[in-house]
Amino acid sequence: MTSLPPVELRTPRRSEHDEMLDGKLYRSGDPELNALLEHSADLCTRYNTLPRGASAERQAILDELIPHHGEHLDIMGPVFFDYGCHTTIGDRVFMNFNFTCLDCAPVSIGDDVLFGPNVSLLPPMHPIRWQDRNVRQAEDGSYYDYEYGRPITIGSNCWFGGNVTVLGGVTIGDGCVIGAGAVVTKDIPANSVAVGNPAHVIRQITDADAAALQDYAQ
Repeated sequence: MTSLPPVELRTPRRSEHDEMLDGKLYRSGDPELNALLEHSADLCTRYNTLPRGASAERQAILDELIPHHGEHLDIMGPVFFDYGCHTTIGDRVFMNFNFTCLDCAPVSIGDDVLFGPNVSLLPPMHPIRWQDRNVRQAEDGSYYDYEYGRPITIGSNCWFGGNVTVLGGVTIGDGCVIGAGAVVTKDIPANSVAVGNPAHVIRQITDADAAALQDYAQ
């Protein structure tokens, strides 16, 4: 059977930045995108080297790194954003150590969301066939590959355990608990507890969970 030739980008096209945010295949080595990536990396490095007590300096970096964030954003660090400017974060969000967000597609996080350590939000996608995925060489001698992104949407009042990975194209409803180590590949409905790889819903959160908590309050 004859294989199809490697996929090529359509022409004419908009900027690689616009194509990326629209979920189309884009050239990852584009100069504009590289400049944005380097700026974000520099901000993350500066943030990660500051002591936690340097509140004003850390806040100033977050305001530049993630301009679309709400009030009382608390990020322990180290933190890693590909762009930062493509992520929207609500109020009172907490991110523990080693939070990673590769926001080549829009990422939306609601209010009052808690992220445990080593949580990763991963919108980037690569073609399945190696013929379409492998690195190529441009006419100027530089190298690039084709990628595309899928958005991630996280509702309000969610809690993510440690080492959770959320893949692109996923929506997680309000009030969810995602168990430690879960790999979320599909949408999770609101007020669900989801665990496993791939993550699956094991039950709904109900008033019985409040009653069970009373033992700890005595």
